[in-house]
Amino acid sequence: MPVETYVFMILMLISFSMLFVSTRDLMFNFRDAGLTMFSGVRGGVSEVSSFVTNTVLFMSELTKAREEISELREQLVRYEQLERSSTEINEENRRLREQLAFSQELDYRHIPAKLIGRDPDNLYSALVINKGRHSGVTRDMAVIAWQSGSQALVGKVIEARSFDSLVMPLYDTSLHIASRFAASRYEGIVEGQGSSDATVRMRYIPKRAREEISQGDMVITSGMGAVYPPGINIGRVTDVAYREYEITMEVEIEPLIDFSRLEYVFVIEGMASSLEEDEIQ
Repeated sequence: MPVETYVFMILMLISFSMLFVSTRDLMFNFRDAGLTMFSGVRGGVSEVSSFVTNTVLFMSELTKAREEISELREQLVRYEQLERSSTEINEENRRLREQLAFSQELDYRHIPAKLIGRDPDNLYSALVINKGRHSGVTRDMAVIAWQSGSQALVGKVIEARSFDSLVMPLYDTSLHIASRFAASRYEGIVEGQGSSDATVRMRYIPKRAREEISQGDMVITSGMGAVYPPGINIGRVTDVAYREYEITMEVEIEPLIDFSRLEYVFVIEGMASSLEEDEIQ
């Protein structure tokens, strides 16, 4: 066999060997590339899946947290309401104890009542109390109250209905109260000026009382006229009006009762028997 043939066969063998090796490398590179790409896609899908899962969990936790906060706020509101209710109940009990103590010490036969409204249609802008004829209330009974540590005059009953009554307050211009100074004992007539925020006026005071009357003096009912028991506080003098040409003088009085805070009153039925005996003696 010629030498050229051998050379040709050797070269062909070398070529096939090199081609085989190159093909395997190529196949190996394609597989590695495919695996790398798949691994990258799988990693991305995993990360996206993890992000979505975490987001859903976060939103769920956020919703739950908002619900818990809402429940806590509702509980806080309920607790605040309970605290306010408890405070109001305690304050109401305190006021009722004060009224009860005053009622037990009162020297007059009386009917406890509560202010339940005002009658704007009434000529006198009367106060409405929750006791009427069925409780023994009748027209022209005096009405007093205990407020800020003292008893004082509120007015008188002008109409007694079955289960409630109308009370004319002492600041009404139609009310005239026989009164006197607690210290000097000079007498006069107390008249309202039409407003619960205004003072009342005591008129027809003898001029000779001028030197014995001063600001802060207490004015009380005199008991004249058989409507108001004697000695009921009305208010204190705030101003003295004196004119030389008049035969009498007058004073301005600030009522002891604060009508904006008035809640409970006592309708006076009459004098207690023991007090009547003391007055006679």
